Amino acid sequence: MTVATARREGWRDSEVWHSFTGSPAAMGAAVVFAGCLIAAFGAPWIAPHNPFDLASLDLMSSRLPPAWSAEGQRLYPLGTDDQGRDILSAVMYGARISLLVGMASVLLSMVVGVGLGLLAGFVGGRTDALIMRVCDVMLSFPSILVALLIDGVGKALWPNAHDLLAFSVLVLAISLTGWVQYARTVRGSTLVERQKDYVQAARVIGVAPLRIMRRHVLPNVLGPVLVLATVQVATAIITEATLSFLGVGVPPTSPSLGTLIRTGNDFLFSGEWWITVFPGAMLVLIALSVNLLGDWLRDVLNPRLR
Repeated sequence: MTVATARREGWRDSEVWHSFTGSPAAMGAAVVFAGCLIAAFGAPWIAPHNPFDLASLDLMSSRLPPAWSAEGQRLYPLGTDDQGRDILSAVMYGARISLLVGMASVLLSMVVGVGLGLLAGFVGGRTDALIMRVCDVMLSFPSILVALLIDGVGKALWPNAHDLLAFSVLVLAISLTGWVQYARTVRGSTLVERQKDYVQAARVIGVAPLRIMRRHVLPNVLGPVLVLATVQVATAIITEATLSFLGVGVPPTSPSLGTLIRTGNDFLFSGEWWITVFPGAMLVLIALSVNLLGDWLRDVLNPRLR
């Protein structure tokens, strides 16, 4: 038996795999989320049209209903918007942007929050007090208000910013308050871990504090962080959609799900419901599947909830 085969067999016999296969909600959420990922990141190859290619847009085909309606066309399965863009293709491309912004902001929040939380919990003293007071100050402001402020300041400083800089400002705006939860969670776990025998033994033999934090404490506090990161992906995507709905999110040249929903909202009461319903349904599917996976992961990593 090869090493790869042995690892596969060991994974199939693991408690995590049995918990996953025994949870219909987790399996269903994983299938839905995988489908959303394939549709989003495979959009350039599997989408019927390129909705951002202005040369291919046909205003004569604008506001067409879905294909199953009497006035619908097979060329546009979910209909078109006011500019003649295929809704199915626009949703796939828009989901890719929303997922990229959400995952990037969660990754940045996790790196900053875990680092500061580990430092606060392990070092303690004034360092701990300072970091926790900063967390308290950040928690006193609504996250959406902070995101609006940072995004507004960024656009004021760089009014002609290209798409990459605009994405960076949006990720920073979402991450500015997101790191606090990671810091507080990791700090609490580190306060417990630093009192255990293996940490004390490492100190006695002269292991450097930074090495103790990185090699010994950090792996033992990552469980809650993974659960929190999974749930925060859905929160970050919804925050990005909210900012885009308010008109301060991603650039109009690269609309996300929030931008598509805002555009369709102008036509919702005139009968063109498909322009906003299908992007909204994609957003709900992504957020719901991620939240269900986060709930399952929490139950797996917390023995008291099994």
